[in-house]
Amino acid sequence: MLKKIKRRIKRFMQNSKILYGLYKFLLIKKRTFTFKRYQKTLPLNEKTIIFESFQGRRYACSPKAMYLEAIKDPRYKDFTFVWSFRDIKEHEYLMEYPNTVLVKYNTRKYLKLFATSKYWITNSTMRPYLIPSSEQVFVQTWHGTPLKRLGCDLEVSNNAAQKLTEIKKQYRQQEEKISIFISPSKFYTEKIATAYDVKDISKFVECGYPRNDFLFNFTDDDVEKVKNELNIPRDKKVLLYAPTFRDNSHERGRGFTYSIGIDFDKLYSELKDEYVILFRAHYFIINGFDFEKYNGFIIDVSQYDDINNLYIVSDMLMTDYSSVFFDYANLKRPVMFFMYDFEEYKGELRDFYLDMSELPGPIVYTNDEVAPCIKNTYKNFKYDEKYQKFNEKFNTYNDQNSSKRALGVCIK
Repeated sequence: MLKKIKRRIKRFMQNSKILYGLYKFLLIKKRTFTFKRYQKTLPLNEKTIIFESFQGRRYACSPKAMYLEAIKDPRYKDFTFVWSFRDIKEHEYLMEYPNTVLVKYNTRKYLKLFATSKYWITNSTMRPYLIPSSEQVFVQTWHGTPLKRLGCDLEVSNNAAQKLTEIKKQYRQQEEKISIFISPSKFYTEKIATAYDVKDISKFVECGYPRNDFLFNFTDDDVEKVKNELNIPRDKKVLLYAPTFRDNSHERGRGFTYSIGIDFDKLYSELKDEYVILFRAHYFIINGFDFEKYNGFIIDVSQYDDINNLYIVSDMLMTDYSSVFFDYANLKRPVMFFMYDFEEYKGELRDFYLDMSELPGPIVYTNDEVAPCIKNTYKNFKYDEKYQKFNEKFNTYNDQNSSKRALGVCIK
């Protein structure tokens, strides 16, 4: 009954910008007080690592890679490994691994475990009330090399959720907490340093991106397992379509929505005999998608935990401004870009860190161009000099051992 009343009060406040702002302010103050009290009264566990991926939404990315490396490394046999999730039941199988504990995101126990864990490893923005002590080590892996501008580098931002000044303030506050940034390249170091307004560049460890180790280590059996899991037909080429979110599409108190800019009807009529599409929405997106009418031509993998598994079963990637193509490029497979709202995105939402001429594949801007470009890019693909230079610049330190190197630096 009490939970229902709380939900009704929250929904009521979400309808008022002022009331919702007050609600968030008071909630943060309350949790900050509780967290600091736990830090002062509870002992620090020198051999506990807490992992979080995409704010508790996924078991994936570099935190997952570093965790899997740690549980098999005898140096950490006496450590406790904590995972934070919004949905614990979905990830209960992880408790079969050595010394692994699960905690529900944003609960009192969650605050206690962050207050008492020596090491924090995450890939996204942390809640403002989670402030590490001087004895704790906060490792920020982030979740991709950025194409679109971030944080303090934003000059324009038609963001429906936050003002530009709020975004920059948030990134600077995050930077003050972070002990170590994991980096796959000098380009990444340079851009993340300015995005977070990093004062001490020695915080960066250029050891490669842990989450990309799998792209060098996977087997044919791994591919078959994922194809069976997703019921991917063996007689079709697989296209992974992974667009990002738009900053100007946000519902207060809920999150970002996504209006599909691609004409799936057109793609169905032109590609259904040769291709199957794996559709992957950004983890911020709250709305669902109904692809039933496409008879298996489109498989919605938006809720699938680890995108690495989607990479290895895909013959080709299509995105817009998402960072996924930097990681996918490690596979040396074809990539293309559908940027139907390029001028708006560049001029009003984000802008970019690199010139479009550096991208490792063609760009199209209209729905009429998409299907022909998919066919042509796949048919004529070569891992050419331009693509090779792209990997040398943006995936410089990636190989199968980045997780091991990262752990060696971060966990003492």
